[in-house]
Amino acid sequence: MGRAFEYRKASKMARWDKMAKTFSRIGKDIALAVKAGGPDPDVNPALRRCILNAKGANMPKDNVERAIKKASGVDAENYEEITYEGYGQGGVAFFVECTTNNPTRTVANVRAIFNKFDGNLGKNGELAFIFDRKGIFTIDRALITMEWDDFEMEMIDGGAEEIDQDEQEVLVTTAFEDFGALSHKLDEMGIEAKSAELQRLSNSTKAVSEEQFKANMKMLDRFEDDDDVQNIYHNMEMTDELLASL
Repeated sequence: MGRAFEYRKASKMARWDKMAKTFSRIGKDIALAVKAGGPDPDVNPALRRCILNAKGANMPKDNVERAIKKASGVDAENYEEITYEGYGQGGVAFFVECTTNNPTRTVANVRAIFNKFDGNLGKNGELAFIFDRKGIFTIDRALITMEWDDFEMEMIDGGAEEIDQDEQEVLVTTAFEDFGALSHKLDEMGIEAKSAELQRLSNSTKAVSEEQFKANMKMLDRFEDDDDVQNIYHNMEMTDELLASL
């Protein structure tokens, strides 16, 4: 299996398991997409991607339509995307993506979480060499009706770097710059992905002790509980033994 597939299995992103948090996250993504490209998904690829992810997360259609309408109104909240980078115990790198209407509050909360768990907030850009930004497409395996070799060739033609599968799903990874091209390729093939996201995958991992692992996992949970945090990535080595210690 590829890096993206293993990362998804071990990342412990509990936010996506909390329905209310998930809907809030998607709502903010919709607000940003509407602000950037307007409320019509036919001419706004970013909004189409948000609607696709909302469907994959079982977000009710009414909720999606309300989010688009709210983001289109004159009283729409002015969200902005901000990223923070820092280190946890054992030198583990953390990359925090936030969407906020109050940057002062957000940076204070992020710094406080790092400090609470003996980590430290770093400077933006210093972790760029650790995380690669990738497009991640999750597809229902049952939708692949053509021969697997033919499907792989179509995906490679669309910019796929890695193609992994299990019995239920296919995971296709692209370079950041090929995200749009692969999305277009799937549209041409009449295949609707369950989700299409931009993620940051670590290109190396950091081994830690059990004590450091538990402390970093607690910090990760605290970040995931913060309303301003959209995504949190790390390069901590996630072994079966360490996961069993939780």
